[in-house]
Order: sequence, then C-alpha cells, then structure tokens
Amino acid sequence: MIVLKGVTKAFRRGHRLNYVARNINAVFPSRTSVALLGRNGAGKSTLLKVIGGTMRPDSGKVMSSGRISWQIGFAGSFHPDLTGTQNTRFIARIYGVDSDSLARSVADFAELGDSFDMPFRTYSSGMRARFAFGVSMSIPFSYYLIDEVTSVGDASFRAKCNEVMEDRLSNAGAIVVSHNDTMLRNMCSAGAVLERGILTYYDDVDDAIAHHNRNMQARPVV
Repeated sequence: MIVLKGVTKAFRRGHRLNYVARNINAVFPSRTSVALLGRNGAGKSTLLKVIGGTMRPDSGKVMSSGRISWQIGFAGSFHPDLTGTQNTRFIARIYGVDSDSLARSVADFAELGDSFDMPFRTYSSGMRARFAFGVSMSIPFSYYLIDEVTSVGDASFRAKCNEVMEDRLSNAGAIVVSHNDTMLRNMCSAGAVLERGILTYYDDVDDAIAHHNRNMQARPVV
C-alpha cells in the first residue's frame, strides 16, 4: 500500500502560495487501481511525482510497502546521448534487475529494430513513447503511476500495450490520471478527487467521478 502522512506541497504564485497538497493523509490500498481526478491545474501530475519520489513534499512523507513506478510512459528522464540499450541497462542497475534480460525485453516490446542502438535523441515522438512504455512495463512494480498515457503505434501494438498493462495490474495497484471516465471505470475500482490541495478518497470510483463532475459544474475558487 501507499500511505501519505501530512503531505504538503505548494508553489509560490506572485505573493501567494498555490497548494497542490495541503496536509494530505490518505491510504492507497495494495492491488487496487485508484482514479485520481481533479481540474486542469489542480496538481494531479505533481502529486504523482511526490508519490513516486521524483519531487519532494514541503512537509510530510510518503511510505510504501512495495516498489512504486515512475510515471508510466514518461520519456523525459532518459539520457539523450545514450542509446536505447544503454538507457535500459542504466535503469536496470538502478532498480537492481538483470540488465541483459531487461534489454531483451524492452527491445522486443518496443519494436525499434536497429534504432534500439541509436541515441535516444534521434527517436521520433512515437519511438520515444514506445520505448518509455516498454521500459515501464518490463520492470515489476507493486504500484504503477499512470498519467494520461496515450496509445501509440498501430492497432496490434496498442493491443499489446493493453494486454501487458492488464497483466501487470492483475497483481499490482495503480493510481491513474485521465480525463476519460470510461477508461477510469474500466481500469479502476476506487477513486480520489484533488481540489485546492484537499484529497478526498472513495472506495467506489463512480462516487469519485460524481464528486469531480460536481466540482466541474461549480465555479473554481481562485
């Protein structure tokens, strides 16, 4: 599970603080996929970064009983001058997995051919997305952070992405950010709504979607 204890994160906007998280206390259960909803700019992606450990909270702490992924499909952390193979091996060393096995898995999944041994900076946006998704899905995590993942490639590649995602989530939990209610209902059983730094958790994803829709119908408080 993931436990947030007194997590606070704010950014200064002019002379005032804009709170992404305001003393949040929450528990995300193991093997449960949770939809994270909120207005544009509410701080959903920032909260995922705090949970994943790529951004520090101003106060409070995040605890986990298992390994948490980075944001699935995020391609911004790969070294541009390293090849796909070299980036993969570097990640393998960080996460303590076999580098040869991981490289073979990612190469097979991403379908980059000879480009796998070319510098990452030479990849197209579609190639980067396939590579990032392949790396994300090739390392087992207890909890996956999924932030507006868009499908890439042809129909067969998208089907492969969906199949491997379903397989991973059958034995793990997830926090999913998306504006697609249908996808959230298909992937998630629970939900949480982030509004002005306050996180409200629901055991039923439909209750969370209803709360979010009410927020969207009301005028935002600035």
